[in-house]
Parts: sequence; C-alpha cells; structure tokens
Amino acid sequence: MILNKVNAAAMLLTGMLFFNSFEGFAQHGKNEVVTDKVQLAKLKAAVEASPDSLSVHTAYTKAMGTENPELEKQYAVWMKKYPKSAMVPYGIAKAYLNEESPKAKPYLLKATEIDPKFTEAWGGLWIDGERWGDFTVSRSYLAKATASDPSNPNYAFYYASSFGGIDEGKWKQMSLDVAKRFPNHERGAQALYWLAARSKKTADKMKYFELLHDSYAPDKFNWSASGMSSYFNILLSENPQKAVTLAQEMAKTEKEEKKTWPDLVLQAQTIAKAKMLLDQKKGSEALAILKQLKLSRYSGFKTDLEVLKAQAADVAGNTGAAYDSLMVTFAKSPSTALKAAITGYGNKLNKNAGQVETDIWSRLNANAQMATPFNGLKRYMTPGEASLSDYKGKVVLLTYWFPGCGPCRGEFPHFENVVKKFKGKDLEYLGINIVSEQNDYVVPFMKSSGYSFTPLEEVKGRAKGNLDNRGGAPMNFLIDKEGRVIFSYFRTDGDNEDDLELMINLLLNPKQA
Repeated sequence: MILNKVNAAAMLLTGMLFFNSFEGFAQHGKNEVVTDKVQLAKLKAAVEASPDSLSVHTAYTKAMGTENPELEKQYAVWMKKYPKSAMVPYGIAKAYLNEESPKAKPYLLKATEIDPKFTEAWGGLWIDGERWGDFTVSRSYLAKATASDPSNPNYAFYYASSFGGIDEGKWKQMSLDVAKRFPNHERGAQALYWLAARSKKTADKMKYFELLHDSYAPDKFNWSASGMSSYFNILLSENPQKAVTLAQEMAKTEKEEKKTWPDLVLQAQTIAKAKMLLDQKKGSEALAILKQLKLSRYSGFKTDLEVLKAQAADVAGNTGAAYDSLMVTFAKSPSTALKAAITGYGNKLNKNAGQVETDIWSRLNANAQMATPFNGLKRYMTPGEASLSDYKGKVVLLTYWFPGCGPCRGEFPHFENVVKKFKGKDLEYLGINIVSEQNDYVVPFMKSSGYSFTPLEEVKGRAKGNLDNRGGAPMNFLIDKEGRVIFSYFRTDGDNEDDLELMINLLLNPKQA
C-alpha cells in the first residue's frame, strides 16, 4: 500500500489483511538481534524441548536474526535431529516469509513434504509463489491450503478470489459460496464486497452491494460498512434519494468516534435537490448549492461532482465556464467521463475535436514539469544500467514496485491490458524495484508472469524530485516524449483501464496550439 492512499479500494486493503503479501510498504523493519550467548542458549534449549511449538521457533529466529549465517546451520542440525517435525522447517520458513525473503521456499516445501496437511505451510507457499510470479503454481498451493482446512474462511476467500480475471464465472460462484458458508465472518462480507467492487456493470455492483447490506449488518461487519460507503457513491449518481435513505440508516448505527454519515446525509440531500433543480432548468440555483459541498479526501464522487457542477453551469447558460472548469479537473485527474463531457461542451461552443485536444494540451503544458532524471539503475533482464535519458522520444509509463507488494501485483494485469494495445508504438513500460533484498525474485517473476515491463533496481538515497514514490509502492507516473511529467500518482484497476489508455493516447499524440 502506498503511504498516500489514493483511492478507497487501496485504503480498504489496510488493517484487515490476513497475509502480509498484500502490503505495499517498502519498509520492512528488522528485529533487534540478541548477542547474549546465555540468552541464546536458553532459546535454543526451548526449541529442543518443544520442537513442534511455533512460538519457541519464533523467539529463536527473532533473537538470531535472519541474516545470521548460523541460523540456517542450526536448522539443518534440527531437521536431521527431528526429521518427523514439520514445524522445524516451518519455523525458519516463517521467519523468512515474514520478511518476504526468497529463502522461505525450500523450507516450506520440506514442511509440506513431512506433513501434507500443514495448512499454514501451503498458505506460505502460495504467498511466496505470488512473489515468484508463477500464479498457476501458487494457486495450486492455495488450493491445497484450502483443501487441508475447509473450515478456514481466510483460505476459502483467497482461493475464490484467485479466479478473478481467470474464470469470472467460477470466481463469482465461489465468492457467493464463501458468503453463504461463513455468514458470521468478515471474509464472507469481504467476498461480497469484492464481487460488487470488481463487477463491470453498475447494475451488478448495486445488486451485490444490496446483498452485502442485507446479509451482513454494516454495524457488525467492517467490510459491509466499507461497502456501504462505496454503494453510497454509486447511489449519488444513480438514485440520490436512495442515497439519502442509506446515509440516514448508516448514521443511526455509526459509532460515536466516527460520525461521518450525518455529513453524507446532507451531501446526498444536496445532490438530490440539485438534480431536481436541474430537471427544472434552474441551473444557477443548482450550481449555488453544489458549490457548498465539501467532499472528503477519499470521496469517490469527486469527478461526478465536477461533472454535475459543469452541467449546472451549462443549464444556467454559461457553457464556457462548464468547459473551462472540466479542463482544470481533467488536467489533474483525467478520465474518459470527463473527456466526453468536455467534448460535448466543446461542440456547443463550436469547437471541433482537434480544437478540444489543443485546449487540453494547453492546460497540460501549463502544468508539465521536466522529470527528475534517474541514472545508473541496474537492469535485471539484460546487462548494463538504465537512465531516463535512454527513453527520450518515447512515452514512459513508470511504476514503483517490489515482488512482495500485493497491490502492485494486483495492478499489473490492468496495466498489461492497456499496454498491449500500444504494441509497436513509442511507449516504454518501466518498473523500479524498491526492495533490493527481493532481487532473487525479480527475474523468475518476470519470466513466469509474462508481464512486459522492464524491471530496474532502485538506487537507495537518490534524489527523486517529482518522480518520488514517497517510500512506498505502487506509485505511478506518465512521462511524455519530451521527458516531462504529465500525470502522477494515479492508480489503475478494472474500472478505469480506459482512463490509462486515454492518458497514453494523449501523450503519444500531442496537439500543440
């Protein structure tokens, strides 16, 4: 998860995740090692007294430190001494797994060889497999974790989710089954949440959010409460009066320390009133009340509100103001919805498509800055180093990532869906790995996943300027052929691939006045 949470979906990934492979922070703190030989001897004795206890292994590996070469030597001794204990190899594997280290794999495999029903070891292989980029193999490990403990809602949920983008029908059916089997667990609510959030059609989103609301009380399940926030944003556009009703219901059960829903009641009432005024052709009155709305930083209604304000200005007879206001919004956060609205108002102002494109570029040029150059970043797939200047004359899609970053891996398929449309065009797709400790994963990840970006290794401490990832990943930038940063800090998912396509097209085909 990046340090600045840029959208609601990314925000919801924090705090509730079962596996740390879904975290996107680059900082992995090291445990303070113990140098006292007497204390280490006691911890070693504790392991030998209870070799099947994970807690004693955890205490020992933390004290030794995973970078201590004596750690693996000691576990080699213990694996010979306790050949029937799956917990012994799992003890060291868990330490490596927690640090997202490639060293975990052989120990996890050994644990499952000893105990084929070792659920957490299979789960660890799944997490580790995602970092190697072999998603088919990692899914098979997840299947074994699920089969070894069918009552575990965590693995049931993740196994169902693993079919998203692979077999949509199976994903939907399995997710509904998770919700049915675990009616009292957050994973059941989460399964319905993701069905709603990741559905393409608005009608399907609304259907699943309604099911989530009815099946999991929002005041009892966090994923249901989060889902109602997303559902509310959809209703603001589709049915403002129903949004009022939902907000009023949520306000009644909201915990005292939060109290955000009363403001959303007022927000929904304002939108409903504004739309009624627009239906009555009272644009000035609608615009006046819309300007009073203050949305939260993470509101999913921001673009819709700007479009609504522009509509009000147009109805009031000020199409030029509508056009100009959306230009400002588009330059900061481009979308196909904004482009369509801008084009429509441009037509009313007798502007053709070329003139609209030129106006867009006038705004983009005003905001553009030369990208802070990078130099000497090691290439993983070929010899040598890379610099930003190597890609002069090409559009650059730059993402910061690392193999253990779940949000990064979740975004890659959507990038790939867009990038493949520009095969043969002047587009370079670069990925800077910000965790060098995971270097051993990178080449296998690229070969197994089939992703097309060029992986580069970060140089710690370099000046990043306006290409700063702020210490986290994913973080994304688009740089034009002249080496200028045009778009920054955007995210791409199943709902907005067309927005990324639009941005790249703009940069490949600039229009100058």
